Amino acid sequence: MIKKSILSLSAALVLTTSSLTAMDIKKVYANVNGKSITGADIALAIKNPKVDFDTLPKDTKHNILKSLVEKKLLSNVALNSDVVNDKIYKTTLKSTIENIKEELAMQVWMQKELKKISVSDKETKKYYNDNKSKFLKPAEFKASHILVKTQKEAKDIINKLNKSKNLKVDFVSLAKEKSTGPSGKNGGDLGWFTPEKMVPEFSKATASLKVNSITKAPVKTQFGYHVIYLEDKKDKTTISYDKIKNDIKSYLTQEKFKVKVDNLIEKESKKAKITYK
Repeated sequence: MIKKSILSLSAALVLTTSSLTAMDIKKVYANVNGKSITGADIALAIKNPKVDFDTLPKDTKHNILKSLVEKKLLSNVALNSDVVNDKIYKTTLKSTIENIKEELAMQVWMQKELKKISVSDKETKKYYNDNKSKFLKPAEFKASHILVKTQKEAKDIINKLNKSKNLKVDFVSLAKEKSTGPSGKNGGDLGWFTPEKMVPEFSKATASLKVNSITKAPVKTQFGYHVIYLEDKKDKTTISYDKIKNDIKSYLTQEKFKVKVDNLIEKESKKAKITYK
């Protein structure tokens, strides 16, 4: 998979801004004394571009809106008090407005500049071909196990299963009866997993099995002795270009933009008078 690039602060800001436009920032979700709570308010409250408010559970949406309504109520109380004449309030308000103007101008500018970045299909395809190791999907196994404390117990279970006429059914039954692991109550089912999800000894033994077979000898790990049943497996594959090309294009666009912004910062830094105190 594409590794996340370490974006500079300037390049990361555009991602935050674009997240605000991912939802309808003008959509009104609530009103408090005639003042609207909009999509923009919600996006700023959530602060996570991966979260789509409209798809959240009803209770979660209610709690977010409730929090914003309460904040609006308290703000109204504060604005109608003598705090608006406070020197600290006035001074902070002025500097805050200036900061918001600077921040907004920079973010809108960045959005426009980002749209100017183009990545061709040729560039995307070349990156894919030059970095195929990043698009490898590891092998996966669907297996179950019976975990016991001693090697003798595991051997006895293997002997019983070797005589079975319905391996899967009998394995599930013995797992529920004998296994000390948390998956025992579910017949030892571990679901689908990749090798790195399990301890090395377990993964190596699982990978050596044929589908619908069990380990011929107990597999010892730090947890005890395992009898493993392999139900299904998926071989290691490379993710196709068609499935990943949009992600690659997005990644290359961000990389180009990062270079552009970093070069601009370097250029402007040389012209500017900068002092640190």
